[in-house]
Amino acid sequence: MEEITTERVVIIGAGLGALYAALNLAPRPVIVISPEVLGEGASSAWAQGGVAAAMDINDSPEKHALDTVRAGAGTVDINVADMVTNVAKDHILALTRMDTPFDRTEDGGYTLSREAAHSFARVVRVKGDQAGFEIMAALIKQVRQTPSIQVLEGTMAVELLKEGNRISGVVIEDANMPCSNQIRLTTSVVLLAGGGSGGLYALTTNPPRIRGQVIGMAARVGALIADAEFVQFHPTALNVGEDPAPLATEALRGEGAILVNKHGVRFMEPIHEDAELAPRDIVARAIFEQTQAGLNPMLDIRPIQGENVKMRYPALFEACARNNIDPIKAPVPVAAAAHYHMGGIATDTDGHASVKGLWVCGEASSTGLHGANRLASNGLLEALVYARICAQSIVAETPQIIESPQLDVSFEASSEKHNDIEAMNQLRQTMTDFVGVLRNGDGLREALQHIAVLEESQRTNISFINMCATATLIAVSALLREESRGAHERTDFPKTNKLAEKRSQIYLSEALDIRAEISQDTS
Repeated sequence: MEEITTERVVIIGAGLGALYAALNLAPRPVIVISPEVLGEGASSAWAQGGVAAAMDINDSPEKHALDTVRAGAGTVDINVADMVTNVAKDHILALTRMDTPFDRTEDGGYTLSREAAHSFARVVRVKGDQAGFEIMAALIKQVRQTPSIQVLEGTMAVELLKEGNRISGVVIEDANMPCSNQIRLTTSVVLLAGGGSGGLYALTTNPPRIRGQVIGMAARVGALIADAEFVQFHPTALNVGEDPAPLATEALRGEGAILVNKHGVRFMEPIHEDAELAPRDIVARAIFEQTQAGLNPMLDIRPIQGENVKMRYPALFEACARNNIDPIKAPVPVAAAAHYHMGGIATDTDGHASVKGLWVCGEASSTGLHGANRLASNGLLEALVYARICAQSIVAETPQIIESPQLDVSFEASSEKHNDIEAMNQLRQTMTDFVGVLRNGDGLREALQHIAVLEESQRTNISFINMCATATLIAVSALLREESRGAHERTDFPKTNKLAEKRSQIYLSEALDIRAEISQDTS
């Protein structure tokens, strides 16, 4: 394997957290490992709602933190919630200085949307449902103009390397060549910002490459994983047969869109006092139950007032047009889809993972902010806050490097082949069938047996093994949490257990031991 040594900070991922961290590290030299062309394939670019921040004069960070804690169903780290919400406004202003075109009111203030479980309208948006795309566009422009940042587009990280308890490098390969040689990139500082795990499910809103690889990569070198069982299912993915499923932003319900079934019944009103704006886990389960009952849940945007609704929500109307649906005339079919992973690599308040030399920000991390159920539009906020924190921590704790040569990286075709399409489809269906919106012990044990068999069938495919590691961590953590809380719903343990009101922590080695015991017991 070819080896290249660098003093640059290696950032794995190219979404909001990765690019914002790279900019905050400047002029410290960094290299960004991006599987796609910048702006394509990152979950951040697909985010629709916006960034949550207390910008209204009647709102406050304290109220934002309280909403975060309430939505998180008892397992939010209150200190983290206080810290993140207190600096939220600073990051909105920083993005504004980078020319992010946030929607503005006639008097020049920020247009604010109210989303589920927020007590105020506090989601700062861009062009209705284009927040992620536009924020990313502003960051990409800045990155392209920053000499200290080198971006390796079309490159994928597949494995972390460790000596003792410290990161020593990362293995990279061509992201677009079916079979390429691998390169060992030797480094002592790695920032993981490569997204979550939603793509491990057959029905998801995540970009195709976001399938838990980064979490699995860290877990395989011994990083502690927290809250893995808490996977958020977005209530209103468009149920139109696309993979990934297009998203109907929560801001639509904030403006007055309602949920109905095929009989025209508004089914959320008897379930929760906030109806369509109840916490996401509650709405997702209600939609899932309507789907299971054959009642075809739909989102009706016709109650939204204003002639420019089409202009305010272009992503929704583009997706509907592709599928010959006119949401002005009829409700849109929706389903609950895997959307965001609250769990991930456990980090402290400085963004450190448990392995030295490894920092994490964004959805791959588990900071304690989201608890069992992420408050809407806190995802982009967390990525921004911890990207800066990680950058500041790296600068403070590692030797100062002002100049480092750019890397000359090239790949060649390899004879080794990985035929993992069928295995991937089976893994995603397994997660949807047994580790989805509703779970039970028997199903979780069956899922773990399937995952073990699939992993064994792809022993030389490191990327798939990373995915199986994350899938195993989710399923085992869900099995161990014998209660229902937030996004984690056990039909065999339907009640919330006050004694279990704490974050879960697990190492991959522990999860694999449990998986092996289950497989042995059933063999």
